[in-house]
Amino acid sequence: MKELTKYIAESLVDHPDLVKVEEVEGERTSVIELSVAKEDIGKIIGKQGKTASAIRTILNAASMKLKKRTILEIID
Repeated sequence: MKELTKYIAESLVDHPDLVKVEEVEGERTSVIELSVAKEDIGKIIGKQGKTASAIRTILNAASMKLKKRTILEIID
């Protein structure tokens, strides 16, 4: 999940070298913390949060195969 999130985020932002992804794994839940440059936060969140919602949907669909739950947190 960490690599998938990093790939998606790097594809969307202007400064892909500043993308940082940390993953905290639990038994059934995995929390992914995404950090990008200040000027790229809007590109990750999108209008009315639609881009962030789409990323969360992709992560949830991918994590269903692993029978886990994934939570995406965008950190400024």
